[in-house]
Amino acid sequence: MQVFLTGATGFIGANLARLLCDRGCTVRALVRPGSSRVALQGLNLELVAGDLLAPNLAELMQGCQALFHVAAHYSLWQRDRAALHSSNVLGTRHILAAARAAGVERTVYTSSVAAIGVRPGGQPADETYQSPPDQLIGAYKQSKYWAEQVAHAAVAAGQDLVIVNPSTPIGPWDCKPTPTGATILRFLRGQMPAYVNTGLNFIDVRDVAAGHWLAWQKGQTGDRYILGGQNWTLAEFLQQLAAATGHPAPQRQVPLWLPLAVAWVDERLLAPLGKQPSVPLDGVRMAAQAMYYDASKARRELGLPQSSLPEAVRAAVHWFQTAPASPLRRGDRA
Repeated sequence: MQVFLTGATGFIGANLARLLCDRGCTVRALVRPGSSRVALQGLNLELVAGDLLAPNLAELMQGCQALFHVAAHYSLWQRDRAALHSSNVLGTRHILAAARAAGVERTVYTSSVAAIGVRPGGQPADETYQSPPDQLIGAYKQSKYWAEQVAHAAVAAGQDLVIVNPSTPIGPWDCKPTPTGATILRFLRGQMPAYVNTGLNFIDVRDVAAGHWLAWQKGQTGDRYILGGQNWTLAEFLQQLAAATGHPAPQRQVPLWLPLAVAWVDERLLAPLGKQPSVPLDGVRMAAQAMYYDASKARRELGLPQSSLPEAVRAAVHWFQTAPASPLRRGDRA
């Protein structure tokens, strides 16, 4: 099968590219000019230069039976609202129209649990739940919600498309890194003296890649599937990192108002003066609620695997410590 893949240089995309190659697919990956190819080391891919708004996308997709649209702009900085809308909403609209024009048979669109929102009281949310868009914290979450609406509109117009909503992946090839990868890096560098009381749903990134493949095979057109695993508090995640590394986990919990105050000063007062902010305000606001999810539907209907999360943590740590592509080995900032 000939596959068109966006976002191959990212965390999920790099793992999905590996899975597609292992499945015998011929993968044509859209890569922005000048972007790092470090996550694609060792892969036999056809790389085509362009972005989600390129006018020749339909031409680039000719001959492909499947589109895996993984690419997205991720930022929690409030200053990036316009860029988030352009890439995530307008880019999704453009590439889905190009796929339709190119005769692509089926698309798997990578959304996020961010588009679903958080159920009040810390209860796990499933695919039937939806926060009102004006209650989604930050421009990133809102952009993913509106991008999902673009995907639903494409389905209503007759396009065969399945939506997947990954939670928080962990594992190898987190080159940039993601916020979770940055947490692992800070832990490895001994730069986490304290933590805030929050929670996330974690899943092995290789299970997320498998979930994309299963969605293409088995997913119902127009449906969305949460690709998630286990709900952990941040303290539990840090304990898993401690077990994987032998380093002590931070014992001090800081009240949320402290990082909230730092983030507010950074973004509202210092950033306009030209200082690079260190803590995104929307990121801290998100931490006020446990972001828990229920992936029962994907397990039941797709057969989503649930690999050992402690093993995924160990795999992530090992990759960060040993891989030449790791930000830890390259000396990048966490």
